[in-house]
Amino acid sequence: MPKKPRRDTVTYQLKHDRKVVYIGTTTDPVGREHKHRAEGKRFTKLVVTSRSMTEDGAKKKRIEQLEAYRRSHNGKNPKYNKD
Repeated sequence: MPKKPRRDTVTYQLKHDRKVVYIGTTTDPVGREHKHRAEGKRFTKLVVTSRSMTEDGAKKKRIEQLEAYRRSHNGKNPKYNKD
């Protein structure tokens, strides 16, 4: 019987007050928050924005969230998203 894909990945946003400054995916939101702070990113909170899903599902959801963000921000990405 084939292995079921693990559903352990979520999408999240880093927010500085109410402004979204990053959209990403992770299996460890707390660890990822610490990494972002260690990298010098400035934000006030990390908000999980999806249920747990497969890595592929989370990547697709992240792309959808970035596209929606760009539609309402003149085609620009959040501050810390490069792609």
